Amino acid sequence: MTRASTRPRPCAEPDCRGGHSPGERVALAVSICERRGVQMTRLRRRVLELLWASGGPTSAYQLIEAMKQRDSRPIGPPTVYRALHFLVAQGLVSRLESLNAYVPCAHPERDHDCLFFICSGCRASVEFEDSRIGGLLAEDAAVLGFVTTHRMVEVEGMCARCAEAGAAQAGTGS
Repeated sequence: MTRASTRPRPCAEPDCRGGHSPGERVALAVSICERRGVQMTRLRRRVLELLWASGGPTSAYQLIEAMKQRDSRPIGPPTVYRALHFLVAQGLVSRLESLNAYVPCAHPERDHDCLFFICSGCRASVEFEDSRIGGLLAEDAAVLGFVTTHRMVEVEGMCARCAEAGAAQAGTGS
């Protein structure tokens, strides 16, 4: 029995909001690694799949627990951290410093600055691409004579759902 393959396709839509299937994104990550001549091991792929399946920022220890439940055997933190380090270095995953958690990159095929909106209520995060912000950061860095190697902005606030729930709760006096 042959398994249906998910054909990886780079996203050409500039205003995309990341509505791709996790299987397609994992397949794209594998093809990116092949093009770069780096190895996407089974463990690295599993970590990436779990990040996509989680639907939100995930800590290394949450990944360890998910892998333990999935594989019925323990896995050590150094092993997961090595996999995460590889995925971050390849631009396939981003580390959200404010949450000490990881999220898969929606568009690893694009060279872009990472801008994340993070909800302080439900901890959801959304990756957003805005070339204007990258341009402003580059201009400011140039004024300072600063050479950037990685640019990522985290914006914390409330998502629409949590803000609405908070407003509704405030309206009831609870």
